[in-house]
Amino acid sequence: MELPTPPYYAVIFSSLLSEQTEGYKEASQRMIALAGIQPGFLGVDSAREQDFGITVSYWRDLQSIEAWNTQAEHLEAQRMGKQRWYREFRIHISRVERAYEFTAEHR
Repeated sequence: MELPTPPYYAVIFSSLLSEQTEGYKEASQRMIALAGIQPGFLGVDSAREQDFGITVSYWRDLQSIEAWNTQAEHLEAQRMGKQRWYREFRIHISRVERAYEFTAEHR
């Protein structure tokens, strides 16, 4: 993912999966695809190691985050997450003031 030019916002979603994960992977992939077409969406980074996962989505402004948080299909995924898929989760919303990256050349 190419870094957007700051300032922008990051929504940091960390979670622990429950034992009931049927449909989770498909819903997760759908949410990333759906977020990708939302106004103000800038990109996403995501990693999962067994039950623990972190997804960081990047947004132009707080209004874009609020619109995403009230999108109908996303609301249904949130409901399923609370009802079935997650033992716990945390969300942090941060303003990104500076960003940089490193990419190693082939050795």
